[in-house]
Amino acid sequence: MKQFTLFIIILIVLGCKTNEKRIYAEADIKIIPKPEMIKINPGVFKFNENTKFFISNEISEESIHVLRNKFKTVVGWDLKTTEEQPKNNYITFTVDENSKPEVYELKANNNRVEIIANSSSGFSYGIQTIRQLLPTAIESKTKLENISWEIPNIEIKDAPRFKWRGLMLDISRHFFDKEYIKQVIDGLAMHKMNVLHLHLVDDQGWRIEIKKYPKLTEVGAWRVDQENLHWNARLPITAEDKATYGGFLTQEELKEIVKYAQSRNVEIIPEIEMPAHVSCAIAAYPHLSCNEKPIGVPSGGVWPITDIYCAGKESTFTFLEDVLAEVMEIFPSKYIHIGGDEATKTNWKKCQYCQKRIAEEGLQNEEELQSYFVKRMEKFINKHGKKLIGWDEILEGGLAPDATVMSWRGVKGGLEATAQGHDVVMTPNSHCYFDHYQGPQNEEPLAIGGYLPLSKVYQFDPIVDSMTAEEANHILGGQANLWSEYLPTKEQSQYMIYPRLAALSEAVWSTKNQKNWDDFSNRIPSMFQRYEYLGINYAKSSYLIRPAVETDLKKKSVSLTLQSEYTDADIRYALNNDRLEDTPLKYEQPIVLTKTTIVKASLFKDNKPISEVFQDTIVFHKGVASNIVYTIPYSDRYTGTGKSTLVNTLRGTKHFRDGQWQAWLKDDMEIVIDLEKEDTINHVIVGSMEHQGSGIYFPVAIEVFTGVDGKEFKKVGEVKQDYAANANIELKDFKINFEKHTARFIKVKVANLKKSPRGGDTWLFVDEVLIN
Repeated sequence: MKQFTLFIIILIVLGCKTNEKRIYAEADIKIIPKPEMIKINPGVFKFNENTKFFISNEISEESIHVLRNKFKTVVGWDLKTTEEQPKNNYITFTVDENSKPEVYELKANNNRVEIIANSSSGFSYGIQTIRQLLPTAIESKTKLENISWEIPNIEIKDAPRFKWRGLMLDISRHFFDKEYIKQVIDGLAMHKMNVLHLHLVDDQGWRIEIKKYPKLTEVGAWRVDQENLHWNARLPITAEDKATYGGFLTQEELKEIVKYAQSRNVEIIPEIEMPAHVSCAIAAYPHLSCNEKPIGVPSGGVWPITDIYCAGKESTFTFLEDVLAEVMEIFPSKYIHIGGDEATKTNWKKCQYCQKRIAEEGLQNEEELQSYFVKRMEKFINKHGKKLIGWDEILEGGLAPDATVMSWRGVKGGLEATAQGHDVVMTPNSHCYFDHYQGPQNEEPLAIGGYLPLSKVYQFDPIVDSMTAEEANHILGGQANLWSEYLPTKEQSQYMIYPRLAALSEAVWSTKNQKNWDDFSNRIPSMFQRYEYLGINYAKSSYLIRPAVETDLKKKSVSLTLQSEYTDADIRYALNNDRLEDTPLKYEQPIVLTKTTIVKASLFKDNKPISEVFQDTIVFHKGVASNIVYTIPYSDRYTGTGKSTLVNTLRGTKHFRDGQWQAWLKDDMEIVIDLEKEDTINHVIVGSMEHQGSGIYFPVAIEVFTGVDGKEFKKVGEVKQDYAANANIELKDFKINFEKHTARFIKVKVANLKKSPRGGDTWLFVDEVLIN
């Protein structure tokens, strides 16, 4: 009997544990961007099939669709709306007439959840916060079972720090269709971002239907398909070449996108470039340029940009006003972006019409002619109740009276514009260019260059410390820019946007004293899980190991440092044949190596690797620290680490400015390595790089000669490499095998391609010559 009683007691205790409610702490709240105030109370609000949305005003109707759709997909509930207030188990929306437009409060208890706001944007942000309080599985695209759909009893007060929180999507360099743009809008709404800046026009494609000028899309939207070549290595084309690559959005499609964005409280800002980045328009209508010569739509990079609109012809302004009139019918946005950047004015200097305009308007130079151009377009835009915004080059020659500046070349343009009393959107390339690499370049897909990891995006602050309070008031906010030269697919575009959009959202929403990288680091894995459920191809680059290597040539040793973006990261490693999964070593200090070693490392969490495995082989070859004589000197632009670069064991990365490469422009490479004593050798390896977009090409031939006295040499081997188009950045070791023999001196000749298919001089890059 006593045993039975004990058994019952155990069952009761176990039963109590099973039904025990979860107790939430602030560490369990993973909301991004971080709210202004959070207070957690005991208890939870549980959603079930009977939960209702109590709608007592029109403002909140559009805000609930996200949450309703999520529950319908993941659990099959069709949550109802009601105009009669339920007794419990409901979401209610309260209008606060005294609140600011994007401010919201959220109050959840056992019986109900209340969102307090004065606009659809505030209610929408409250719904997005509920979404992030729910389990991450709410994002699933398939039905799931055995999940408690609950949120903690909580009080949240929240408001954005800046009113402009945006992303620029370039759909010109590579075209993205209506459905993908809608997906981007959904991502912006999820992160409480409120501006999508659509870059609709650039040299490589016109992407918006203009009914009065049909050739803009018949001709300007299409280019010759050279996707097999690197963006900056694509060949020049003519107006007669067949163009098959491209696309555009009809006006009806754009209106649909605008309506979709409005329902998610995202404003779309259209950008119609002028006076430069318009080769596509000139290809369609050559009379818009100064010389009126027919051109084709460029397939790739254009620099300098000389095919620009003629600022002297009245027909140019007639065309642009007609275009903008149709644009403004589609987009109800407050702003119209006119670009204004990177105009090379070579043709204006030679153009009779432009010079006549300068004389008639009393202008000093071509810079003032661009200012005239921008000011004239601003008057037209203002007349239609809109405001002009442009890249910071619109400052040159004098800023239009009511223009807003988008500062991209650092913060200088923003400082200058705010000092003049103009509004500014900060988007410095140092912190906001999402086309830049976000992890070690060797591990990342091809990008334009630069380096912008997740942690650096998080550091972004649109307000510069040196600004006065009055100048700071002119900062509308910030945005990221995603240029698409190297993004031909939706998946690659997503990879560059996420998760950096999460870091940016907190940088432009949350107050300065709330921002904390370590705290954000603890919340971002939850967002990663949401991306997984949503099928977003997000980058895991922040988890990648970042190695740093130093060589001590006197000791013939290498010191390897392993780093991570995250503070106090648990990095573990294994050497040679040891398995990282079995008994890895905890990384605590630089690893010193004195012989050829394979190193494998990963970031660990809960004793499991969570990052791609970093693996490198540090090779100690017979030529390490040997003396080198350069028969043909290397360029002073790429000197590596000095004279010992090619025998220091340090290998270059795909980032050709990493300081590990020596290079020769047009010239061949010829060196002699002195091993200081005779040794037995049977091969030489030459490490090289190809980055055709930057004019760097693999060698076309390598010859190896050996000798014992440094005077007489015998050719022992060679390899040849034919030129081939290569759209990627590639590292390659060229191995020259030969009969084993004894030698002290090794002469290596490496032949440069010398001329690229486009006619320019070529670079030859070498990082190491390995001898064994």
